[in-house]
Amino acid sequence: MPNVQVVNKNINELIPYENNPRIHTKQSIEGIANSIKEFGFRKPIMLDKNNVIIAGHGRYEASLLLGLDKVPCIYADDLTPEQVKAFRLVDNKVSEFSSWENEKLDMELKDIPNIDMTAFDFDVPEIDDVAEEIDKVLKENERVRTITAYNLDGFDVNRCAGFYQMPILKPCKYIPKHLIGFNYLLNKKPVKDTGIHFYIDDYQFERVWTNPLQYLDKLAEWDCVLTPDFSLYLDMPMAMKIWNVYRSRLIGQLLQNMGVNVIPTLSWAEKETFNFCFDGIEPGGTVSVSTIGVKRNKEAKALFVAGLTEAIKRIQPSCIVVYGCEIEFEYPCKVVYISNAVTDKFKKEK
Repeated sequence: MPNVQVVNKNINELIPYENNPRIHTKQSIEGIANSIKEFGFRKPIMLDKNNVIIAGHGRYEASLLLGLDKVPCIYADDLTPEQVKAFRLVDNKVSEFSSWENEKLDMELKDIPNIDMTAFDFDVPEIDDVAEEIDKVLKENERVRTITAYNLDGFDVNRCAGFYQMPILKPCKYIPKHLIGFNYLLNKKPVKDTGIHFYIDDYQFERVWTNPLQYLDKLAEWDCVLTPDFSLYLDMPMAMKIWNVYRSRLIGQLLQNMGVNVIPTLSWAEKETFNFCFDGIEPGGTVSVSTIGVKRNKEAKALFVAGLTEAIKRIQPSCIVVYGCEIEFEYPCKVVYISNAVTDKFKKEK
């Protein structure tokens, strides 16, 4: 980098370049002069070793208009005559490549109420117009963020069912032989006759909802996918239970849109949840339930039996994939048991 030093030169020592191809209009010179008056002389004039102006003819003319005796200058005496000619042209040319982003320009001008920007040939908008435009931009950005955060761009109002508009899942006849938890998705390659289940803690698959694009393609590589088993705890607010069923259905529908074999995971809580927890699952296909924790007490088993009975009545499944241990229940259709691999491993180690 050259060692640049600013020196104050008498203006009558400066020599305009006689073949300067850049034309400065009266309007542009007045604008530069207004800038110097308002902000000071912030950009020195560049000279060659003979005090001939390389860059800054407009600032030189503005200084004469203002009646300045001295002006700040820098010397570019390290440039060859050819480089001087080239720099003089390039310095003026590059500004032609720039343009204004009007919305941002208006926002900036709005924040400069105490300086008359019209003196620099800026068309200053009315404050109300700027405020309206800013509000419009902010609202549009917020709308996009909301759509993304809640996956609203994936919801199809023409493909939902029930009062709560649960996304519809078409019947799937596929029956897996094995299931692997979603938490192994990223470090296991797809296995034949194997699907992905979500019978794990919610925190391990919440990311599927918050960033579905990152995982849907990976899930689609497997033979089938069970819909996410977002929890329906008895002590949850009813609104949260509805929301969790909705989320499970929507992820399932997005996967079906990609041609994936999607098996609905049946979830329910107290009897009141029967009003929505089976909505959107079209009858006649394979469904799945988990029996993990069902045997812990009589109340849990009674709740399981009541919900499964209602689900069978409404969905009429062709097959039920049961993940976990066998529970005494008279199934009216084919039943396939798939054991909990984690529990089985724990039992063997004991």
